Amino acid sequence: MKTWNTLGKWQMANGKWQIEKLIDLLLANRGIENKKGKDHFLNPRLENVTVESVGIDKKQLAKAIKRIKKAIKDDEQIIVFGDYDVDGITGAAILWETLHDLGARILPHIPHRIEEGYGLSIVGINNIKEKLPDVKLIITVDNGIVAHEAVDFANAQGIDVIITDHHVPSEDLPNALAIVHTVKLCGAGVAYLLSKEFVKKDGDNHLELAALGTIADMVPLTEANRAIVKHGLSKICQTKRPGLLALFNQAGLEKNEFTPYEVGYIIAPRLNAAGRIESGMDSLRLICTKDPKRAKMLAEKLELINRERQLVLKEATEHAMAKIQNSESKIKNLIFIAHESYQPGVIGLVAGKLVEEHYLPSIVVSIGEIQSKASARSISGFNMIEFLRRHTDHFVNVGGHPMAAGFSVATEKLADLQILLEESAITLLTDEIKKRKLKIDCELPLSNIDLSLYNAIQALSPFGMGNPEPTFASQKVEVEDLKLLGKEKNHLKLWLKQDDSQTFEAIAFGMGEFAEKLKAGDKIDIAYTIDENIWNGNTKLQLKIKDIKLKHGK
Repeated sequence: MKTWNTLGKWQMANGKWQIEKLIDLLLANRGIENKKGKDHFLNPRLENVTVESVGIDKKQLAKAIKRIKKAIKDDEQIIVFGDYDVDGITGAAILWETLHDLGARILPHIPHRIEEGYGLSIVGINNIKEKLPDVKLIITVDNGIVAHEAVDFANAQGIDVIITDHHVPSEDLPNALAIVHTVKLCGAGVAYLLSKEFVKKDGDNHLELAALGTIADMVPLTEANRAIVKHGLSKICQTKRPGLLALFNQAGLEKNEFTPYEVGYIIAPRLNAAGRIESGMDSLRLICTKDPKRAKMLAEKLELINRERQLVLKEATEHAMAKIQNSESKIKNLIFIAHESYQPGVIGLVAGKLVEEHYLPSIVVSIGEIQSKASARSISGFNMIEFLRRHTDHFVNVGGHPMAAGFSVATEKLADLQILLEESAITLLTDEIKKRKLKIDCELPLSNIDLSLYNAIQALSPFGMGNPEPTFASQKVEVEDLKLLGKEKNHLKLWLKQDDSQTFEAIAFGMGEFAEKLKAGDKIDIAYTIDENIWNGNTKLQLKIKDIKLKHGK
């Protein structure tokens, strides 16, 4: 059951329905009330996305640029060391293409999740040196801010390290030559700004990749991130990259219009799949290739890997759910599940599924012989990375964000760590934090919903983390009809009317259980977003239900 937190109730001004007033209310709900703030939000400008605006240290940036230019001039071997998720892959592609076009002797490296683990590592550096013994400079992308040992090892090998990252740093920073860092962008966003320092005349050359990484990494779509995504989505629609075109075709997508949904839930999983199951290098090759035939082959390969990833995820999730069910009485405030069969590439996804189902911070561990790897996902109001860093001494390494983090731990210490974290969470997780909350922007009569309102709301797009799609509530709505949808009959379609409004079609994904509780003529309260449904060339508005409160009776 969700607690509805309604921020406003619509009232007509002088008996007139004014969309402009509603938009002002929606902006105020997002903390934007002055004229300048509204203009920046509704008209985000790329020229405002600067090193200064995101808080990157200009001295560190200057050191990084100077060292990279020296490496290019002296024909030194450079490695761009990315990450195996979409953010790290797109960021690595941005820097590799930029510096390669400037004549750098540069190669990308995406670490193998199983063999090398996350981020810059001693194992990864040794693997690079075996192939390229003359490497002199490593530039990290989307990692490195907590890689103290790896940076020290690189320095001892005569390799300079430039870190570009956006993750939350620990108290002490690595002893890198330069650190280009901000938490206001994703890893690809940092790489995008760094690349613009080298190619200032064509700063938007990699905007589509920066937007892909920003959406996929689920960073807040506000301020600089909002500008990158707002303008980057149109670049994605216009892309001529053979790899992206092949990927769109494989996924059955038209490139004429993209939203964060298509990128985050259709494109990103396919690019992520390679790094979860095999090697993320194939995703990087797909993005960067200029050969349509190779692009088609790689897109087909990623599609097969993604299907395998879906199967592995399904099996691991079902196993984890069963373990929770068998030990439910022991779970207090934190879910901690560990097993040898869980593949490291899917444990973050499993943790996310557990949070969706149980709404508790969840940690899923892939048990290894010597070391075990874990991914953690959190709930609103519980800062996961701060929580884990309270116990830093118990980890081999730990890093991440408030909502998502990961760590490695000696397997022999795993049982003690579980007890420690579960007991620690008891005092930190209050009953208030554990309540599922649904933030509703405004109560709204259904009679006021039309195409003009929908189009006005789209001015607040793109929607995503930090800028949720406006959610409305309507009370005492009459159910005219309903039916179940989906192979498993777990989705609900409704026909709804309120007083003198037109009848609206509504879709309630994953709410099939309400079919047994509802019948035609019942009155319900609904929370929903407004969507545009295009079918067979016809366009009409529909409601996407987020929650239902039963009233029964007329």
